Order: sequence, then structure tokens, then C-alpha cells
Amino acid sequence: MTSVVTAGGISVTIRGAVVDESETVLDRLVSDGAPGSLASRSAKLWGPDAAPLAARRLGWLGLPETSRYLRDRLAGLAREVRSAGLDRVVLAASGGPALAAETICRTAGAELTVLDTSDPHEVSAVLASGLDRTLVVVADDGVEADALRRVFGRAFAEAGLEGADLAGRFVVVAEEGSDLQRTAQEAGHRFVTAESDVDGRFGALGARALAPAMLAGADAEPLLDEASRLAAVLRQPYDNPALALGAALASSALGTRDKLVIADLGSGLDGFAAWAEQLVAGTMGKDGKGLLPVVVEGVDAAGFELTGDLRRVILGRRPDEPGPGREAGVSVAGPLGAQFLLWEYAVAVACRVIGADPFAEPDTGESRESTAALLRSEEGAAPTVVHRPPELVEGAVEVHAPEGVLRGAQTLTKALDTVLEDVEDGGYLALLAYLDRSGDAVAAGLRPLLAARGAKVRKHPVPVTFGWGPRYLHTAGQYHKGGPANGAFLQITGTVTRDVPVPGRPYTLGELQLAQAFGDLRVLRSLGRPAYRIHLRDRAEGLAQLAAALG
Repeated sequence: MTSVVTAGGISVTIRGAVVDESETVLDRLVSDGAPGSLASRSAKLWGPDAAPLAARRLGWLGLPETSRYLRDRLAGLAREVRSAGLDRVVLAASGGPALAAETICRTAGAELTVLDTSDPHEVSAVLASGLDRTLVVVADDGVEADALRRVFGRAFAEAGLEGADLAGRFVVVAEEGSDLQRTAQEAGHRFVTAESDVDGRFGALGARALAPAMLAGADAEPLLDEASRLAAVLRQPYDNPALALGAALASSALGTRDKLVIADLGSGLDGFAAWAEQLVAGTMGKDGKGLLPVVVEGVDAAGFELTGDLRRVILGRRPDEPGPGREAGVSVAGPLGAQFLLWEYAVAVACRVIGADPFAEPDTGESRESTAALLRSEEGAAPTVVHRPPELVEGAVEVHAPEGVLRGAQTLTKALDTVLEDVEDGGYLALLAYLDRSGDAVAAGLRPLLAARGAKVRKHPVPVTFGWGPRYLHTAGQYHKGGPANGAFLQITGTVTRDVPVPGRPYTLGELQLAQAFGDLRVLRSLGRPAYRIHLRDRAEGLAQLAAALG
């Protein structure tokens, strides 16, 4: 059985048993009047406890129209910075806006350097070239963005910039009246107003994502046009692709298939799966409930094989096209602007069904607080991290785990097998790399190797997710701590060979990165989650060793 819903430039295809499961949920949503309530921005849609926050977070529904002011606001600014020779844009941000801006620019072929990291190697590489033509856009006030603003400010000053010339190298995107706006005013930075009624997860079409993308050369107008075409059908109870997708997501979360495996098959939307991952995990993963997104490299990648707890989604395959992936439960096709709005709407209605507040982040603060405690910045002292002897050392790789957990493993391969074997049935393994996304990019290739290895050493294969640290803290981190308590976690850290001091702070980027890794590890273990750490004494050599051990 196949159901195809096409409207507003989007096509959602649902196949097999998912059709019956999702139609039951769809009928419930329609009978409850959910489409009309959401289109009317009713804050009561998620229950009385969620209503106060929801009332301040529904502005994303209007962004396809309200964001059009950015064209005029940024056109002059873009000409001004280009005339000054500033044609490389670096975005210091985190979470949904950073991923959305990156997706927009990759899809459009515009050059944007996204730094949502504290890795000193990655930041050093950006500082090392092109500084004379760099404009930094700061789009949040998190610890990473604050550190990067300070680091780039010092770098510009050391390059001889001062006064208005130095201030002109920054554009700040923030809410009116925020601390970040006051910081921008005091420093003389250019300022772009961000929406006060839109949070980061739902802000793909808002100022925090669009402003840096537009300054980098992407055209936002087509995105908003695409989203507007879909917005016109969102009130409909039927022939509403966003409602159909939301019903499919909700039925999966309510049933046994609570892992959403996402593969791209010719969508042309470079980076979109990563943005969808942060949205699904962050909105639905709380109160012990949720839907875990698992982004895989393609339909032929390890981990895309159908098992009893997986719901497969393909991005890009139209229902009338033959080829691989047709057996997937859900397929979604359409342009980028409409896809952003489609998924935001879908997870919002799915949260209503499963009883989750889509705008709350009840568990993300724990890791921030743990990191802050390690940094001890309020005392003006350097971070304090207690290093314990590793359970196993092999070449450039150290394996750290609670005593006895590795059961006497004598080799790296056996240690990794033990980690995989100990993931509970129905659970998952998250690989979390606190490394350089560019220089250590091969680390992402460990995900399919771990998934394939798990299929060999276990009776039931285990889903394996991958996240860069600290990026994942702002994306899937909410699910890891607030979703179903069935995850296991394998961190990778690496020796820092070129650190970067943070002006005005008692720590370096390397110390911040390590504090973030240790802080999250401490929280995961306090929640009873199995959590291990691999430390690379030499990054390149250690990553090669890990790949060989899994091969």
C-alpha cells in the first residue's frame, strides 16, 4: 500500500505498514482540529503546561513572509562589506541556525565557514589564511560563540586593525534588548535584529540563519517563496504533506520503530539531513520519549538495513522514480525552503501526539552547568579536569572506561566489540567526536564501520549515530539525556598540538573543548548511561588505528 501527498511543492510518500499506522494518527489530528489550531498559532496545542512557552515560540509559522524584510536590511550591508573586500564570511553560532545557514550555503554554492566548535585546530586553520578578507557573524551568545568572538577580535587587532575598522569586522544577529545586542553596541559592531518569538530549532527561515547565509552570497528570496507555497496548504486537514509526515513521525515514536534512519538520495540539499536531525532529536527527545534520528551516508550504507526498531526516511526520491530506496517507509521530495517548513510543522504536530513540549529543552542545561563547573571561570582559575589512567593503551589510542567495564579486553578491537555488545537491545550507540571537522574529517567514517561491526558481533544490529562535539550538545544532546534511557556513548578526544588562548577568559579553546567533553561525559554517567572515552595521543594515527581495528 502506498499513500502519496503532494501539495505546496512538496511530495511525501508513505509505503507499507506505515500507511495504516500513520492514518490512525492522522485521523486523530484532524478530529482534534490540530491543523487549524497550529495554523492559527494556538499555544494550547501541546497542553496547559507547555502553553506559556509555546505562546512565545510560534513566530516560525510566519517567517516565510516576515523574513522578507531582511532582503532590504542586508542588501546595503552586503554591498558595504563586499566593497571593503570582505568576501569570506565566518559564522560563530551553534544549533539549528548554524546548521540551517550551512545547508543554505552549501545548496546554493555560496562560501560560508561555520564555526560551531571549540576545537583549536579547526579554529587555527581558519585564522591562518584569509583573515584580511574575513567578516565574522556572531549569531548566539553561547560559550563557543563568545570564545570565537574574542579570539577573532584579538586576531584582527594583532593584524593591525583598530577602532571602526576592527568593529566593522563583526556583524551580530540577536534579539533587541539582549546582552549580545548590548555587547555589539558597546563594541560598535553592526547589528541585525533577530526574532524574539522564534527559537533556534525552528529558526531555519529566521534572521539567525538567513543573515549569515545572505551575507555569504546566498539568495533567501527563493527559499521564502518555496516556504510560502507550502504555508498556504498547512491549514488543510487533508492533502497536507506536513501533517502526513507528522503523523508518520508520531506513529513511529509511539510504536516500536523509534529510530528514524535518514538517507539522502539525490535531494540536492547538501547538509539538510544534519539540520533535520537536530530538529527531530531536540524537539521530540524528552521525558523518556522521542524519536532518534540516525543520519547515514546513503541507502547502501551500514545501518540503513531494515530492523524491527527502525523507520527509514529517504530525502529526494520522488514516488514515480524507480531505483534503490523505494521500499523505505517514508520518502520526502521538494525544495529547500519548503523542506524547512515541512519538517518544523511535522515535528510540532508529532510532539502533540506523543505528549512532548516541542519548545522546551529541559536537559540541555545539565551539560552546560557541568562544563561551567569544570571551567571555574567565576573564580578566574584554569579548568580542573581529573585525568585517570586508561583501561587500555594501544599505539596512539587510549581507552577510558569505568573500572572492569571492558572485562579485561587486551586489544582495541576487543574493547570496541565489548562496547558494541553492551548496548542494550532496542538501544543505540552514539559516537561523539571532539575533534576538527576539517582536519579530522575521516572520524565521520567510523560510524558506518561501527555499525557494520555491530552487525557482526551482536545478535541484533545496533543503530550508530555520529556527532561532532560540541555541536551535538546543541542538536541531539537533548535526546541523549532526555529521551529513552537506552543509549550508550563513545566519545573521542584528541591531543591538542596548537592551542588558542581565549582573551578575557582563564582558559584556552583546548581547555574549553576538554571541559565540554568531560562535562557531558559526567552528566551521561550520572544518568546511568554507559559512556566511554577514547583519547587519541596522535589524531591522524589514532583515527587510522580505530578504522583498522573496526575493519
